[in-house]
Amino acid sequence: MDITAFIRELLFGYDCVIVPGFGGFIGNRIPARIDERTWTFYPPVKQISFNRNLNYNDGLLIGKISQACNISYVDARSMVDDFVSNIRIRMVRGETVLFDHIGSFCINHESNLQFEPDMNTNYDLDSYGLESFQREPREGYDVRKRLFRRFDKDPERRTSLRKILLRAAVVIPILAILVLVPLKTNIFKTKVETTTMSPLTKAELENNKIIVDKDLAGELAAEEEITGSDEADPGTGPPAVPSSFPEAPLQQSTGNILVITGSFRSENNAASQAGELNSEGYSAEIIEAQNGFYRVSALRCNDMDAAEAEKDRLIKKYPGTWISRR
Repeated sequence: MDITAFIRELLFGYDCVIVPGFGGFIGNRIPARIDERTWTFYPPVKQISFNRNLNYNDGLLIGKISQACNISYVDARSMVDDFVSNIRIRMVRGETVLFDHIGSFCINHESNLQFEPDMNTNYDLDSYGLESFQREPREGYDVRKRLFRRFDKDPERRTSLRKILLRAAVVIPILAILVLVPLKTNIFKTKVETTTMSPLTKAELENNKIIVDKDLAGELAAEEEITGSDEADPGTGPPAVPSSFPEAPLQQSTGNILVITGSFRSENNAASQAGELNSEGYSAEIIEAQNGFYRVSALRCNDMDAAEAEKDRLIKKYPGTWISRR
């Protein structure tokens, strides 16, 4: 039985197919190439070579024959042995044995086994259907010249690209400065914040809160907290009048806990805010601080809870209201 059909089928899927007692067929993959002498383009191929030293039984060919012919492994092995014996006898007689679409075997004048592969068969499945072809190059054709001509014929594209690059070179540094400067410095942070504590004047905030509050060292941390920011100098014009007034104040009483609604460098401004508080039902007082500022106290309380409630009520109209103890 001719087993070359099984060998060809295995060569499509394996790179080495061994015929026990005879030798092994090896598939060598060669990438696509161009023969510049004839300008022939060749697809990738898997060429077959033969190694007579690979004559051991790896079970691949015999297992394939056993499965395809539905016979036992021993019978398949006997079939292969008979095929090899027949091939050897024919070659000893001087015949050339042909394996269809694989190659031919013969014994040369030096009594050595010689194999000539079939160059027309490609066992690379990825190249199935691809054949070699000839294509002569065009005379005077240069890809680089064509590329240069293409860009030269499109001046508008070069001009627009140049404009984009110039704009990016200008905009990117500006954006970097706008992002980095506020993070690294306080150049955009004002040291003075203003608030509308009175409909007649702007609040004047103290420049040094530490000096002013030395007399409050014995108070609790919660009682000493100043809810507003640093006090600023008053402006030249009056601020906007608040749109709503606070709810009616709690019952006032005398005490040593003061609810301070503002601190002013000008006594007239302090008097204006005190008059406004009195018109709302508070017993406002003007107290001169150690640093020369005039503080406006809306009322006095005996306990801290009442003072906190009044502070929360007044802070809606007088931002920066805090509690002090005398």
